Amino acid sequence: MTDTLLPNGIKDSGGDSSYFRKGCNPFAQTGRSKLQNTRASLNQQIIKQMRMRAGAENLLKASSNNKVKEMVLLELSYVNSNLQLLMGELEGLNSSVEVYQNTQETANIPLIALGLKETKEVDYSTLFKDFILEHYSEDGKDYEDEIADLMDLRQACRTPSRNEAGVELLAKYFSHLPLVESRFFSPSRQTGIFFTWYDSFTGVPVCQQNLSLEKASILFNMAALYSQIATRSDRQTVAGLEEAISSFQIAAGTLNHLKETFTHTPSYDMSPAMLSMLIRMMLAQAQECLFEKIALPGIRNQFSSLMKMAQEASRVSEIYDQVHQSMIQTPIKDNVPLFWSTMTQVKANHYRSMAHFFVASALLDHQLGPSDDEDQQEKTLSQVYDRLPEGRSPLDILKNKDERTRIGKAHIRRAILGHEEALRIYGLCHHLNKLEALQDILKASHQRSLNKSSENENEEEFTDYTEAPDIISKTEHKAEMEVPATTKGPLSVFSAKQRWTAPRTIRLRPEDRDLGFTLKGETPVQVVSLDPLSPAAADGLKEGDYIVTVGNTDCKWLGVTEVMRLLKDVDEEGIDIQVVSVMDSNPPMPTKSATFCGNLPKTYSMICLAYNDDDKNPKSRKVTKKSSFISWGLKNKLKSASTLSLPTADHSGTLPWNKPCPTFPSSSSYNNDSALY
Repeated sequence: MTDTLLPNGIKDSGGDSSYFRKGCNPFAQTGRSKLQNTRASLNQQIIKQMRMRAGAENLLKASSNNKVKEMVLLELSYVNSNLQLLMGELEGLNSSVEVYQNTQETANIPLIALGLKETKEVDYSTLFKDFILEHYSEDGKDYEDEIADLMDLRQACRTPSRNEAGVELLAKYFSHLPLVESRFFSPSRQTGIFFTWYDSFTGVPVCQQNLSLEKASILFNMAALYSQIATRSDRQTVAGLEEAISSFQIAAGTLNHLKETFTHTPSYDMSPAMLSMLIRMMLAQAQECLFEKIALPGIRNQFSSLMKMAQEASRVSEIYDQVHQSMIQTPIKDNVPLFWSTMTQVKANHYRSMAHFFVASALLDHQLGPSDDEDQQEKTLSQVYDRLPEGRSPLDILKNKDERTRIGKAHIRRAILGHEEALRIYGLCHHLNKLEALQDILKASHQRSLNKSSENENEEEFTDYTEAPDIISKTEHKAEMEVPATTKGPLSVFSAKQRWTAPRTIRLRPEDRDLGFTLKGETPVQVVSLDPLSPAAADGLKEGDYIVTVGNTDCKWLGVTEVMRLLKDVDEEGIDIQVVSVMDSNPPMPTKSATFCGNLPKTYSMICLAYNDDDKNPKSRKVTKKSSFISWGLKNKLKSASTLSLPTADHSGTLPWNKPCPTFPSSSSYNNDSALY
């Protein structure tokens, strides 16, 4: 089943109160669905070839016949060739960034999104029902609907929609896994359930019987989905850029949580080195979107504004340099797509050239005048450079027109060289050649720098070989990881690590409105302070028992307040309750995974029945039978001559007549003086 089903007639009203959400139709003919289906098919072919290779290698070791060995070696060469071809196709899928971009956007440099990990179907039903009967002494058939719901939810997580609903779907399944692990995965026995996930870079399958791989893979897919949401955002609007920034930062935070929590995951795409690289890449793309957000309204054609944008662009270039360096390290470079490392190298050169262009524009177009703040410009220029040519100070450069022009020309030469290098690297990767929008932006930027250079050429001057200083990177808006906010459900004591008695029926008959015991805990409720002379004690109730039913009401997920309300109106005939006891001699101790708020558990007795503390203790309010879910926080046409803007790949005539002109001018407008970049 692909879509989740709502059991027992529950209606999905949407929003946070909805039960399960549906995944996307895996047969939908969208670009992303086709890509994911192709990935699944490649994974199956890769595992087939790996099995053939393993069999051939075993036969080669076992055989002593030279002719057989020659035939096996020939077969191995074919298998290895097929594996290399399949790996190449998988790399091509990871390089297909165009399907993740905004469908109406061609004006921005494309961003890289992570593909979802693929998995095999898992059947919980038979083994879970047997475990319920054996361990909890209950009929597993009574929980068929709940087990089916869990399987439907997992199946839907294989095709999440690329929006908030898809993230919530993965988060809901992830929130179930700790409770499922606690109830059904005992450390002393194997369940027989195998979880298989495929490496998103190599396609190699990884299989485990515990839930660690399952939880880690769901986290990876959540980060991948956030990256896809970010790349789909409309980066021609402030709201779209903010969505992209937030999504990339949450993706980085999710990957960092995965790296710190699951340190020994056998899948290569979730190794510490690979996750560290992916975190850097997500933050670099978030920083790039922050730069675009600053430039979106237009860059003021003023000395201080241009210098500020130069440092912002230098910051983006610096981060992409770091990402590229991490991609070419030995543990990573063999499996990272060439497209990714080439793209980061292109962006590093592109934004570095932008920084030099902005400094050149500030020095060449804005001579120090009587009305200018000399001290402020000197301070600004001194903060841009790490070092200056010998014998020169910032004030000397500002006051001396020839010196200012000489340094400005040096910067424009570095900008031209950087753009040429970006175009050269672009031409080396055939996957990049498919991105025409990227090529248009690179060419427009290069042409803009050439125009600036020609405007300031003087045939009578001698050729100057002054080298432009490096620009210090600085940003006022640093991209940082966002840790997704989580809310955990109540810790349940019903665990596979403990042994329980079969449910016992106790008849409660109050005497003077006193049942002879008190209750404590939140969920489930535990019997304490039992009067040994009370009728309940005589009927077999013990201290430490957990109440699981009151009458016909299941109380496993009810708090003290709800249970006391059920017991409040007991008549003289009494009411039947069912209790269970821990069979271990020692009382159950909280595990390291338990979350405590620091306050002591409240103890209630029958004397408190008339006291309603719903308003003061929201934790004791009624919860549904299902476990609570974690939630992951997500959440101009006219340009004056005093503004600058970034070149884009939009061509005139391609936009509808009634569509507002994007803030970024088209690549054909690079000759316009009002749009220097």
